[in-house]
Parts: sequence; C-alpha cells; structure tokens
Amino acid sequence: MRRCTIGRITSAAFVAILCLLIGACGAPERQVDEVVASGWPAANGDARNSNTSTETGSRSLALAWMRPIGGTVQANATIADNGQVFVTSNVQAGCNLFSFQMDNGRKRFCDRLTPGVAAATPLIDGDANAYLGQNGSLDSYNEVGQPRWHTPVLGTPISAHFTGDGNVLYVTQLGQIDVVSRQTGHQEVPPFALLGRPDFLAQPNTPLPPNDQGITDCFVGGAGCPVAKATAIDPATGKFYVTLWRPGAKVASLVALRYDKSTNPPQIRQDWSADNLTNGPATAPALSADGHTVYITDNTGLLIAMDTKDGRTKWTHNLGYVPLSNSSVSSDGLIIPGGGRDGHLIALRDRGDSVEVAWERDDLVQRGVPVQTSGNTGYTVVRAGANDDDGLALLTFDTATGKTLDSDVLPDARGTTIGTAIGPRGEVVVTTLIGELFTFK
Repeated sequence: MRRCTIGRITSAAFVAILCLLIGACGAPERQVDEVVASGWPAANGDARNSNTSTETGSRSLALAWMRPIGGTVQANATIADNGQVFVTSNVQAGCNLFSFQMDNGRKRFCDRLTPGVAAATPLIDGDANAYLGQNGSLDSYNEVGQPRWHTPVLGTPISAHFTGDGNVLYVTQLGQIDVVSRQTGHQEVPPFALLGRPDFLAQPNTPLPPNDQGITDCFVGGAGCPVAKATAIDPATGKFYVTLWRPGAKVASLVALRYDKSTNPPQIRQDWSADNLTNGPATAPALSADGHTVYITDNTGLLIAMDTKDGRTKWTHNLGYVPLSNSSVSSDGLIIPGGGRDGHLIALRDRGDSVEVAWERDDLVQRGVPVQTSGNTGYTVVRAGANDDDGLALLTFDTATGKTLDSDVLPDARGTTIGTAIGPRGEVVVTTLIGELFTFK
C-alpha cells in the first residue's frame, strides 16, 4: 500500500495558498512611496523647489473650508498622501505646530514647540511622518503627533529634504548641514559647517551662537540670517544648493554642495560658490527638471539662471519688483515668478542661454505663490480688485496663455499669502501671512 505524504510547504507557498483561500492579499488600491509623499511633501512641493504638481488641476474650484490658525504664518503648509495638512505658526501661546484633516478642516493634532518652528516647513514622508526643525533640534512626529525622535543641532533647521537613499538632509540658518536617518535621527555623515567651526582648543571660551540667532532676518533674506532660504536638492546626484550670507560680505552667495556616498562614511563637500545675490536672496533656489539649471532671485528683483555644473550665469531677467515668494518652474522650462507687493503675473520661457516673456498679465497684482499642475492649469493669489481693500482671490489660469479660467474670493483675507499647495486629489490649500488656511476643491 502506497503511503500518501505531504511534503514541507515553504512559507511563501503557504502565504500564496492562504491568499487564494481568503482573497485578501491583493495589491492596495493606491501604492504609496515609502519615503516621498505624493501630496505636497515639502515647502515648495518637491525636492527641486519647483512649486509644481503632477496632479491634473481642476479648472473650476469652490471653497470647501477655511479656518484661522491663531497667529501669523511665514512657512507654507505641506500635505501628506492621506490629505493631512501640516502648518507651523508664530502663535504666542498654545500650539504652534498644527495638523488638519483635508476633508473638513478639523484639527488632527497640535503641539507646542520652540518659537523657531515658525520658520520651518514640515517635511512629510509617505507614511505621514513629519520632520521639522525648531530651536536647537530636528524632530520627527508620526501622523497623530507622537514624537518619533529628537536630534540636537546647532541653530534652527529651516529646510529639510529627502536624499536619494531615503535619509533626511537638513540645513540650519547658522549653516550647519547634516544627513540623518529617517527612522532614528542618527547622524549618517560628519557634520558640515558652511561658516566653519570655532577652534575650541585654541580658544576654549568661545561661545556657541544662540540657536535662534538671526532667525527673524530669514524671511527677507537679510544678512543677519546666514542661510535664509529653503535648500533645493537633486536626489539622483546628491547635489544641493544653499543660499549663504558670509560675515561681512557685500553680497550673498549661492553655494553648490554634494552629498557624496562614494566615500566611507559618506560626506558633504562643496562644489562651487557664486557671489551674485545683491542685497541677499529674495527666493529659494529652484532646479530645472533636468538638473542642469538653478534659478534664484535676489533682493533687487533680478532673476538669475545659473549652470549647476560650475555656477556660470546663463542669463538674467529684471522682474521690476522684488518677489515675496518663490517661482514655479515647470518640467518644460516655463517659469512663473512669485508675487510681491506690486508685481504682476508673468510667465518666462527658458531658452538655454537666454529667456523670453511667454505671456504677462499687467491687469493682475499677484499676492501669492504660483503653482503649475498637469493639464496646463495654474493657481496663484491676486488682488481681488483695483485696491488693496478689495481683498484677495484665488486665480485659476491657463499656464500656456495666462488666460483666466476661474476666480474664487478668499473671504476677509488681506495682505499677502505665504503658500499655495496642491493636495493628493487636486485640492488647493492657500496659507495667508496673517494666519488663515483656505481649502478649495
């Protein structure tokens, strides 16, 4: 009589059989990248500071909800893949880090951190974990506001981005640069100091600068804040770009550095420095999609395009005003500068070693941060009428022609806006300087 035996089943085979039996092992409805959220994970949308979104933007929006923050806001909101909105504020008492639900604007959590957090935009990963700086540390929180790790630093990290290998690169306003583990906050490279480090052996009583030194000068790119603007990074090459005021310098610089993983351990090294930002940087650097050009505007209103290989100036364009917000740079080289106190809406086309005006709207005073989405749809905030008392409106426009597609009033909004962010389902979130969130769907 033949005995029938059942051989050993591998764990993989067992899982496959179990899946067939219960029908519960199909792929999730929506794949989420483990590191980079598909919403608006960084201050200017992505690692290259492009202020663009791959979402196909709606050409007809309506106000879904609005709510006050309780204090002024100087850093753009960010949005996780699950629609969770993160924003920091200058609230004097109570919470200054907030998270809201996209569907209805309800508060998910809030926390009280040091005042320096108001200058930092939370960086969000695909699991809705937040990474942000405050006075003297870089911290990470999960989606319900529970602390994950706390890493002491020198200064206040006003900018953070993910590297190509999934770590977090941060730069403080005092020029300290480091790369830390996304999971633990552990230091992955020797620290790099843009302004050098004091020699404590030669001068043992040299005091360290306060962690909040110069932080109030960062918003306007003033000389009191050595590194005033958000870093742009090319994760594929590890090259990143930082604005820098050196002590006693007459002009600020754009510095190109590299996260070099070819050494053991990896290290940060400088590639070049271009000393050409008169009166300091008005905007953060923004990278072209191919990584060959970096754009930045100084505090005279001069938009400068530089070769990322060596810092050579390719072309310049005088905007005629000083922008208060960053440019939007599309993948095909359409540049829409940010708004200012008197700046109108204009689009420029990068032609390599020259630039040309693609279109302009002299009838509109831009008071916001322009963004471009798929489908030739753009958004920015403009003055709603002929006078400042007329308030603000969200303008939906065709990026190919500048034609108005839609206009939605921001109820009772005044002054200027700090950011425009695109949600994972095409929502548009506008943050005002006086401290309000407006969400359109």
